[in-house]
Amino acid sequence: MASSTETLEDGLARVRADLLSTDALVRAVASGRRRSETPPWRRVELRWVDLKAGTHLQVVCYDATQAHTSNHALGEAAAAEVDRLLAEPYGNWTTETTEHRLSLRVTKKGAAAVHTAAADPAAGEAPDRSHDRAKERMLAEDDTVFAALGMTDAKGRIKPTRMAKYRQVEDFLRILDASITEARSRGRLRTPTPERPLHVVDLGCGNGYLTFAAHRLLAGRRGLPVRLTGVDVKEQSRDHNAAVAASLGIDAEFVAGTIGDVELDTPPDVVLALHACDTATDDALARAVAWRAPLVLAAPCCHHDIAAQLRRTPPPAPYAALVGDGILRERFADTLTDALRSLLMRSRGYKVDVMEFVDSQHTPRNTLLRAIGGGAGGGAGAAAAEQEYDDLVATWQIRPRLGELLGPRS
Repeated sequence: MASSTETLEDGLARVRADLLSTDALVRAVASGRRRSETPPWRRVELRWVDLKAGTHLQVVCYDATQAHTSNHALGEAAAAEVDRLLAEPYGNWTTETTEHRLSLRVTKKGAAAVHTAAADPAAGEAPDRSHDRAKERMLAEDDTVFAALGMTDAKGRIKPTRMAKYRQVEDFLRILDASITEARSRGRLRTPTPERPLHVVDLGCGNGYLTFAAHRLLAGRRGLPVRLTGVDVKEQSRDHNAAVAASLGIDAEFVAGTIGDVELDTPPDVVLALHACDTATDDALARAVAWRAPLVLAAPCCHHDIAAQLRRTPPPAPYAALVGDGILRERFADTLTDALRSLLMRSRGYKVDVMEFVDSQHTPRNTLLRAIGGGAGGGAGAAAAEQEYDDLVATWQIRPRLGELLGPRS
């Protein structure tokens, strides 16, 4: 693994070389945005395919609702498409080749932070260039974890009533996989060993769909030593999850109790808080900060606390229209709550990305906060985030739960 900071021109030149390597490129992804700029697509995926008309670069562009596919012939057409995409203000590029995995992140100063690592052994000796290949799954439908969770029928197929959950699991695992890779490449997440396995803690784990899928991806597909701890207030969830863990033969512990009261014998490396209701997400984020967890993934469920406070306080001028109608107030409360959470995490030294968790056609609760890094300090960026937080809280006359739990920044 190697890391370097280069000029953006040099970094993108390395990405370009990978993209145009027809014999080595397995897959490439462009996502995110640069500071004060927004690219035309939410996400772009590229790979080479063999068509009847010859080898083409296949480009799949995703907007908020669907995918748009185009194919560009090997040679000038493909090179022109690559140059066009590289000119767009994407904040992140990832290329996977048969030799290495390269991640490029555009910094706030416009430089390229580049991380390279050896290729995933699963990439194989040659990339798959078949045009009609089945969609790559993070976990196959017939994986044993889905059978243990009661999501499949007798033939190992996902039940129709569980397809939405399966899609949610797949989307989450893609984010988790990319986040683990980035956190390790940034030196924020240690390399686990059998003696010190990766400690994944799921706060508000419910019946463990995402919990067990995360373990299966990391321990099964990625081959990492993993220890799992799940916390939920319901004893029924604890008993159910303990039985599933036993049937799968995995190293896991499940606790019935509140997020604020759980005690761990070793600090977590990864904290998950997926659809914890209302201020339970704040409790989870506060615990993650206290543990100095290197990676935090939180998908808030509902935002009743701030919405209720907005009903009780007069809105600042000239923003009365944002909270005058009930539906607008609820939606604004969602946005304001998560914006304040992201600012508080940034004030504690975390790099925070707010992203789409699962497509909104499947669930309206589709926001995910991803925080990498942590610990005390954070420099000028942390101080600026805290000041912005203080200004928003004073303007709207509210008291966010997470701010109360974290207290003043030391």
